Amino acid sequence: MSKPMPSQQRCRERRVDVAGSRYGTHPGVRITVALLMLSLAGCAVGPDYVPPQIPTSSAWHAQLTGGTAAGQLDLQTLAAWWTTLNDPTLTGLIERAARGNLDLKKARAAVREARARRGKSQAGLFPTVDAKGAATFSRSSQDAGRGNTQDLYTTGFDASWELDLFGGVRRSIEAAEADLQASSEELRNTLVSLLAELALNYVEVRTYQARLSVAEANLAAQAETCELTTGRVEAGLATQLDAEQARYNLESTRSQIPSLRSGLEEAKNGLAVLLGEPPGAVQAELEERQPIPVASLEVAVGVPAEVLRRRPDVRQAERKLAAETARVGVAMAELYPKFSLLGSIGLEALSLSKVVSAASRTYSLGPSVTWRLFDAGAVRKSIEAQSAVQEQALIQYEATVLTALQEVEKALVAYVEEQNRRQSLREATEAARRAVSLAQAQYGAGMIDFRSVLDAQRSLLSFQDELAKSEGEVTSNLVRLYKALGGGWTSPAPES
Repeated sequence: MSKPMPSQQRCRERRVDVAGSRYGTHPGVRITVALLMLSLAGCAVGPDYVPPQIPTSSAWHAQLTGGTAAGQLDLQTLAAWWTTLNDPTLTGLIERAARGNLDLKKARAAVREARARRGKSQAGLFPTVDAKGAATFSRSSQDAGRGNTQDLYTTGFDASWELDLFGGVRRSIEAAEADLQASSEELRNTLVSLLAELALNYVEVRTYQARLSVAEANLAAQAETCELTTGRVEAGLATQLDAEQARYNLESTRSQIPSLRSGLEEAKNGLAVLLGEPPGAVQAELEERQPIPVASLEVAVGVPAEVLRRRPDVRQAERKLAAETARVGVAMAELYPKFSLLGSIGLEALSLSKVVSAASRTYSLGPSVTWRLFDAGAVRKSIEAQSAVQEQALIQYEATVLTALQEVEKALVAYVEEQNRRQSLREATEAARRAVSLAQAQYGAGMIDFRSVLDAQRSLLSFQDELAKSEGEVTSNLVRLYKALGGGWTSPAPES
């Protein structure tokens, strides 16, 4: 077998086998291999994230009565809590809002942004490659040189790879991943708030309709009383004072109707905006008056720790804390040297016809290191600043937990106590209705004056109106309770 030529021997000496069977002796090759192995075994500086543990009580302080129980959260019911109200119109509006609400669309866009930023951070683990090409035409000065002209044609690829020996890039990926998860929780929290707000708006519409029905029924009854009183005055059985009192009682009730209609229209327009539609879009489908929806199921509220694990706002705050913790490591990585691998391969020739020849090939390969030796403490101040940001995120997480617990306790008390109030108003309304009948009978018999009839009618209107508002408030407080428990975020609403 023939002996290899010197050029062939040199090529073999430059060959690199990472497994170690055949290594060249070039110092740059050995350094390159060592840096690659260090990058694979490198550690990530900065604190490793540990989820905070906040002690909570084992039960709610509020008394669990009136349809609430301490059983385990029914996740299936929570996922679509509005179906417990047995109102097909509300269910249809919920589904429309999940598709068209503008806040939800914005939150979905934020998730896509966070996903793209995570991808950008992950790209830092890989080398970058640039293609280049140039044609240079030059002529030297005749006074300073010989006045020669020269053409130079170059083309090729440049590559660089910063090795993540101290984990700065990995920490940035960790932060970006936590940011993405926080954005997903923000989307879920937006959905929870939207569905609750839409249901509250819908209940408000039905409450205004109920109050309008009450006012119109009382207006009709008072108009009849006014007409009868006028007839009695003409017959000499009543005074003109009775007729005027009946008139102002009638007009007082009539004056309440315009404000109720105005509130109803405002509630309908607010509902349309929550759907992502222009005001007036729901006028036709909500024109027919329907009763206020009422739930008949018992609500299992679970325990505080279970609710905190489920609420998306608490989960979002925890993920933000994780992201800021990872960024402390990103800042700390700036204290250490940066190692990079640089390389290029290309063609270089003095004439265009020789660019693709073997003799025009060029290449370079080698490591580089940079280390900031003096910056007047800027890096350490950045670490200190990021540590303060991390502390703020921890405090915000703790505040979010306390707020979540407060919302559940408040919703429990409000739901139970409003039911007690509603029961009292029901009894008061029945008593007022009987009082009106008695007052009218006794007035007709001449046993009492007309003022007693008017007082009884005004009381009946007042109690009926308050009862209608209380009926709506009971359902609204149930909606707020479901929201406080974190219900609704698993309903159909794509995240991206």
